Amino acid sequence: MAGLGFVALGVVLIAAGALWKGRAIRPLFRKRARAALARDYRRQLLRSADMAIAAARRRAARGEPVIVRIDDVIGIASQHFGHDVVPREQAAAALRQRYEAGGCRRDCMTDAFD
Repeated sequence: MAGLGFVALGVVLIAAGALWKGRAIRPLFRKRARAALARDYRRQLLRSADMAIAAARRRAARGEPVIVRIDDVIGIASQHFGHDVVPREQAAAALRQRYEAGGCRRDCMTDAFD
């Protein structure tokens, strides 16, 4: 009889622990999921800016300046990564960051600084 009581107590404690742990983890999971989505979005936007710069360099003839537009970044973000709505300010910020980091000042022109 005592053995059955210990088993029942163990089952109750395990069930209570599972319920408590589930409630404690869910809010953290939502925060982590939102943070991961924000990181992925930012990374994809920067990648879109890189791809727009590379495509503009391929399009430019020899000796011509490379022209990269914010609309190019938005188009690549929507076509390649499936983002339906990309705020113009965020696309411009990503393009500015990649423009400065990629050494584009010597051969590129962009409307991201307007």
